[in-house]
Order: sequence, then C-alpha cells, then structure tokens
Amino acid sequence: MARIAVIGAGMGAMAAAARLAVAGHRVVVYERGETYGGALGSVEREGFVFDTAPGLLTLPAVYRDLFVKTGRQPLEECVELAQVEPAVRHVFADGTGVHLANASRAAVGEALDHALGRGSGERWAAFMNRARDAWDRTRRPLLEEPLWPNWQVLADREPYPAPTRRRLLRRDRSAATLSEIAELELGGDARLRALLEHHALTAGLDPRTAPASAAVLPYLEQTFGVWAVRGGLRALASAVHERCVARRVEFRFGAAVTGIVEKDGRAAGVELADGTVDQAAFVVAGVAPGVLDRLLRGVPARTPDEVPGRTGLPSRLTLLLALRGPRPKDAVHRTVVHTGDRGAELDRLFAAAPGVPAEPTVTVLRPAGPGPAPDAEHEAVTATATVPAGAAVTEADVERVLTRAERAVEGLRERLLWHEVRTPAHVAEATGAEGGAVPPPALAAGGGRLLHPSNATRLPGLFTVGGWSHPGGGLPHAGMSGALVAGLIVEGPGFRGSQ
Repeated sequence: MARIAVIGAGMGAMAAAARLAVAGHRVVVYERGETYGGALGSVEREGFVFDTAPGLLTLPAVYRDLFVKTGRQPLEECVELAQVEPAVRHVFADGTGVHLANASRAAVGEALDHALGRGSGERWAAFMNRARDAWDRTRRPLLEEPLWPNWQVLADREPYPAPTRRRLLRRDRSAATLSEIAELELGGDARLRALLEHHALTAGLDPRTAPASAAVLPYLEQTFGVWAVRGGLRALASAVHERCVARRVEFRFGAAVTGIVEKDGRAAGVELADGTVDQAAFVVAGVAPGVLDRLLRGVPARTPDEVPGRTGLPSRLTLLLALRGPRPKDAVHRTVVHTGDRGAELDRLFAAAPGVPAEPTVTVLRPAGPGPAPDAEHEAVTATATVPAGAAVTEADVERVLTRAERAVEGLRERLLWHEVRTPAHVAEATGAEGGAVPPPALAAGGGRLLHPSNATRLPGLFTVGGWSHPGGGLPHAGMSGALVAGLIVEGPGFRGSQ
C-alpha cells in the first residue's frame, strides 16, 4: 500500500482518489479551499440554490463506471438522474425556434424539417452520420486510453470524413474546420450553421479554426443525451466526495500546497504553506498549468516533445437569477438564444484585443422540481455566455446578457427579485486557472492544438488529472482522467486504458 498525495479536490482528482483508495492505497487530498468540487460550486441565498457551472450532464456512463468500480452502491442510488426532454430549445436571430428531442435522431430531423424547412433534417442527419465516424475513430484514444507517445498521429490525421467539393473539372479540398463543414454540408441556412457552431462556442472554441473533428461535440449530445441531476451538479460532486470518504480517502481542506517535493529524481511528496512536508510515493496534481509550474519551482512538468497544452481560451459569465412567480409547466430546461452576428461575436472572443460580445449567444437554464427555488411560487434561472478569460465584466455587459435571456424567459425583468454575477474572476478563484479560462475537451487533428498533455509527466511519480490534462475539459472527461491516472499508478506505464 502506497501513500498518495492528491492536490486539489476537483472532480477528476476525486475520481482518481476513489479509484486509488479501492486499489488499497492510502490517499490524502489537499485542497486550498474549504470545499470540494472545483468548478462545480453552488450559491445559496434566500432559499434559492444555483449551480455555478453549466448544469447538465452528458455521458453519465463515466460516473456510473466510477461508482460501480468503487463500491456496491450504483450512481442512481446516490443521485437522481433524469433525461431532459426536450434536450434543448434553440431561438435563432430571426425569431425562429426549434425544440430538439433528447437522444432521438429521428425526432430531431422531424423538428428541423418543421421549423427550418424541408430538407433541413436530412442535411443534419447526413452530417451526424459523418460525425459518428469521427467519434468511432477517436473515442478510445481521446477518452479511454492514456495519450499515445506518438500523439502526432492524432494531431495530423483528420477523423471527420468530410466530402470533397467538385466544381467543374476542379476538385476542392475537403472541409478542415467546423465552419467549413457548416458551409459545405449544411447549405446556406444560417440557422443550421448556428446550431452546429454553438457547440464549439460553448466548449470555448472558435468554429472558424476548430478542426472538423469538433463535429463529435453535437454528436455526443444528440446520441447519448443530456441529463439533469436533482439538486444540481453540485449534488453529483457531493456524491463523489461521499464515495471518497466511504473508501477512507482523507480530505484536508484549507491546506494549500506550495511545492512538490522531488527526491532521487522522482516525486516524493508535497510541501504545505506552513512549511511542513508530507511524504508520498506518488503525487497527483489536479491543478491548472500555471499552478503546476509554480509547484515545481518553475521547472517544466513536460518534456519538449510533449503536447504543449492550450492557451488563449475563454471563460464564462453567468447570471444567477431569482424570479418571483412559479416556473411555467411548459418551460424548457435549456434554451440557447443565438446571436444575430456570429462573426462579430467570435471576433470579440478570439481576436487580438478580445472583449465581451455586444450580442452574445446565451444559454438559459430553468431547472424543474424542488430544490433550486425556495417554493413553488419562485423560480431559479441561470444565464451563461462565453466571454474572454480575464474579462472585466461591466454592468453594461450584464444588461446585455439579461436582454438576451429575456428571449428565453417571458417577463424576466418584471419577475426579477435579484441577481448575482459570476465572472471569470470567480472561475479563476475556484479553479486556479489564469483568467478563469475553461479547458475544452481533447480533439484530434488541427496540428494537435486541441490535444492536452498526457497524465504522466517528466517527473516519475507525478501525474496530472482534470481538465488541463488528457483527455481535456468537461465533466465526463474529468471523470475519465481520474480513471486513466489510477490505471497508470496501479498498473504502471503498461496500462492501456479501460476495456
């Protein structure tokens, strides 16, 4: 039995801790804050309860596997999951709206034909078939296996089988980016393009530069569905924490790690803010890259031939809205209100001098059931927009998001009791990421720009977990990173992933 130090109590770190404890190791989690969950925080005020991170779960199988492998009590006995129906409502700039069913390709096609015109569903279905091929080709290396040593193969090979365009006797190259897919395969309908491109935007990616392999993002949602957790995603974080405690993982909150101890060429423990040193056979770091560099006293965690990791990623602006009046029975859990000028929005987010978009795309969540609001005569709503990391959010920015959210919630301003604003600074405080940047999931192609560094590091005995290492950001990916790190420690460098 080895002593293992885990830095941070985010979801990936806790997933690794639970698995390592079941394997017989003594695991101690050091968290600088006073609670667990990382980005999965919550705000409680006057009987209202809000998630501070996007409040829906995809690929719940990742956490079902975690609970099966770490105890007899399955996930569904620890948290209550419910498929959201419809999965989403889209409100486009021209006023058109469409409700898309949860995990039903046929129903989605019918809805698109009805709302956007005949043939829309067929074009979208053809795109989804190609996205399925991309998913089949990348699922294991990007989600279930440690990052390949020859990761350049993933960087250079585009898994999305985009058709080539023929013009008279000339054959044009196939689509290389998500925006090119939208232009080539979805026709001239700006609404279909918006439907595709918002998935990249939500993940913090510019669809104009994101590789075609980003097609897997809408495929995952529409194939495997989206799920609500009763009590919010914070309830899932609590369940994982409780599973760790049940497996005798020790948590030390308010314990800031200031350094990783190195001895005889390998990680040998952690140094705390009070100067004490706790020895460990392995160290698992669930922290952002800049934090990891500081813990290693400026010595890079990666060798020069490693994936460099992403920079220049955006953050989130979230409004927590307390409303008087009951939630309407026909209210949709999630509504995406699209911008009227995607190009201007992307320029503000990803240009050399970024800023909060004047007309942002906003995702509005209206969770049902008891818990979010103090009683049936009130409603708790969140509105989230992608904004640049480090953005100094102004009152004008908040007003613009509120205005956009009004298209999803009728009479919002008249019902508004109060609101709280969660800025990139709040994300930075919760996660340690510079500017509150949010990591996207790993994607193939694009020269490796959207791959994440491997879970192993140049220092033997030191592993990284969570959204800033393989397989990248997002709740399912964080859970898988925990599984990969546990496998690498328990089985050694020969570990090849889940079967």
